[in-house]
Amino acid sequence: MKTGFGILCAVAFALVLSSVPARAAEGGKLLIAAAASLRYSYDDKLIPMFKEQNPGVEIEATYDSSGKLQAQIENGLEADIFMSAAPKQMNALKDGGFIDADTIVDLLENRIVLIRPASKESPINGFYEVVNADMIAVGDPASVPAGQYAREVFTSLGIWDAVLAKASLGTNVTEVLNWVAEGSADVGVVYATDAATTDRVAVIAAAPAGSLKAPVLYPVAMLAKSASPELAKKFLAFLQTPEAIAVFEEYGFAAYKK
Repeated sequence: MKTGFGILCAVAFALVLSSVPARAAEGGKLLIAAAASLRYSYDDKLIPMFKEQNPGVEIEATYDSSGKLQAQIENGLEADIFMSAAPKQMNALKDGGFIDADTIVDLLENRIVLIRPASKESPINGFYEVVNADMIAVGDPASVPAGQYAREVFTSLGIWDAVLAKASLGTNVTEVLNWVAEGSADVGVVYATDAATTDRVAVIAAAPAGSLKAPVLYPVAMLAKSASPELAKKFLAFLQTPEAIAVFEEYGFAAYKK
């Protein structure tokens, strides 16, 4: 009897142990590194939606300029997902072996707009007239995609040097938005999605047609050394669902169509 009882206990214990990984698989943890302009759509809607669909999942998100996030990943940031506000940073990480190239998706489009403080009118009516401002807020082109797009627009108009002479360079697009909202800058260049997050700024104009060589793309991918590859791929698939795209559109983005 003792031997039989021991066998039954061993079998029961084995069954308990075998059930633990199955329960743990329902959870997991993701670290997302995303462009600052994605903070609201991610924090307000997308991350809660994904967690609701996947009970037990923990998600930590860090937001900054795509250039800074690129540098952090190159220096060891253990992220699972990277979503950039421009292909440049994604391509650099892919070429460096940091990104699983097979998972890259050009997901969204944005627009570049010129803004002013909502609290006061401006004599500036478009990108051509920006040089008449006393202070111009622009993302630093060295690391901020919105700044790189701004430089491209102003270069196409032949006024980049004049703009740079009056520019205050922000470390990310959110900083540029805040400077204009506070009135410390007369005008600024941000994404349309950023301008839509606050009533403290007003849009003067969108970037002139033809001033950008390519669409303002937001690619997303899984990192090559993701600690949770299956969960990361599940999140990537989620971002491409109609429900997720509808959230992005609610925040001013558009689904990228080749």
